[in-house]
Amino acid sequence: MWTHVVTSEQDLRDLLGSPSERAVKKDIAVLDAHCRAFIAGSPFLLLASSNARGQCDVSPKGDAPGFVRVLDDRHLVVPDRPGNRRLDGMRNLLQNPHVGMIFLIPGREETLRVNGRAWIVRDAPLLASLVARGRAPLLAIGVEVEECFFHCPKAFRRAELWEPARWPARDALPSMARVLYDQVRPEGKTLEEYQRESEEGLKRTLY
Repeated sequence: MWTHVVTSEQDLRDLLGSPSERAVKKDIAVLDAHCRAFIAGSPFLLLASSNARGQCDVSPKGDAPGFVRVLDDRHLVVPDRPGNRRLDGMRNLLQNPHVGMIFLIPGREETLRVNGRAWIVRDAPLLASLVARGRAPLLAIGVEVEECFFHCPKAFRRAELWEPARWPARDALPSMARVLYDQVRPEGKTLEEYQRESEEGLKRTLY
């Protein structure tokens, strides 16, 4: 399928050049006051992991701003709220502890990238500190930070992600329930029944 493939970093540099001094120096190994403030204001992050064979997964994590706790300048913890129990990311961490995270704040075009090593943790006092709506998580992901840096807003400006006038209509694509109905083909259920059950299940299992 591909006829021209880049196979070395030198090829990349020849095509795209080298990073600026600012782009290199902004990469730090600690969560300074700016990083902490951004994490405290972030209600959403994407966590990337891979298994021992290099097969990747990216998992969304979200809750009220500040749901990710910074423990010190090198450690943070992400509560594991109820999900679909596939455990794709969790199973990856058992094989390969390296993770990458991108923190987002609605309306802000810059993001915070954090890379490091992660563990699945069960420390009771830590889990108790991550209670939301009266429920403590059963597990959390503890991360030792190896590098972090703010990412420029170019991608967001190109995408016009925070521009409501550019957002598609809500019905521009089928709902997730409709997609799953077509893919799973549940026996003995109408589409309307399946959509109603999906919404009710979502409300029951948020926390």
